[in-house]
Amino acid sequence: MRAIIVDDEPANIENLQALLLKHCPQVSVIGSVGNNKDAAGLINLHQPDLVFLDIQLKDDSGFNLLKLLPEKSFEVIFVTAYDNYGIQAIKFAALDYLLKPVDIDELIAAVAKAETKKRDKHNMQLDFLLNHIKKDEKQPLKIALPQQKEIRYAALNDIIRCQADNTYTFFYLNNGDRILISKSLKEYAGLLEPNGFLRAHQSHLVNMNYVKSWLKEDGGMLLLNNGEKIPVSRPNREKLQKALSGTSV
Repeated sequence: MRAIIVDDEPANIENLQALLLKHCPQVSVIGSVGNNKDAAGLINLHQPDLVFLDIQLKDDSGFNLLKLLPEKSFEVIFVTAYDNYGIQAIKFAALDYLLKPVDIDELIAAVAKAETKKRDKHNMQLDFLLNHIKKDEKQPLKIALPQQKEIRYAALNDIIRCQADNTYTFFYLNNGDRILISKSLKEYAGLLEPNGFLRAHQSHLVNMNYVKSWLKEDGGMLLLNNGEKIPVSRPNREKLQKALSGTSV
């Protein structure tokens, strides 16, 4: 895989190059730059398979680099020291990221994932990411759900609930679809809870817009609009009851 590194700190570039050389021999770094203008030129010239992109580039953003490129026929692994809203946007787009200092095992896993992904003529995940972080975004907020053969993009208001299955998660949509994702419920809880979802149980995350009523049976259960009953664990009872009554959680 031919790769380009975009980072404004020479020491970070050298460190990443050394890690790739030692632990990811399938990656060949063909160039490195520290600003978006030069990066866009290098990417257009060499058409790499993979770009390691820092989110914060002095007074600019790595996201702006993606806006400069009409065709994004490469995979991106974001490398950043900032664990903020940018990381949330990247997670919603199901893209890979590495926090500095780079962990070797995480680097190997991210490169392996990029290597196995099919290279489309255009990387729709990057367009989805840029759409997600627009301040004037008017479309319903969506999340990318990567499956074995495709990536589904689901509006959050179409997701009824999520259910854990060991290290996997089932997404249940209001059109009857059930989507299996190879990530844990814990990871999705962190993304969805700020958007109207609440953890009812260790294995259940529920969109509160689909809750019809609170049932007192078996210590407390949620009755959904579709007739499903979701168990509520003792630690989550008070939070859910307050949410249903409209009081502060």
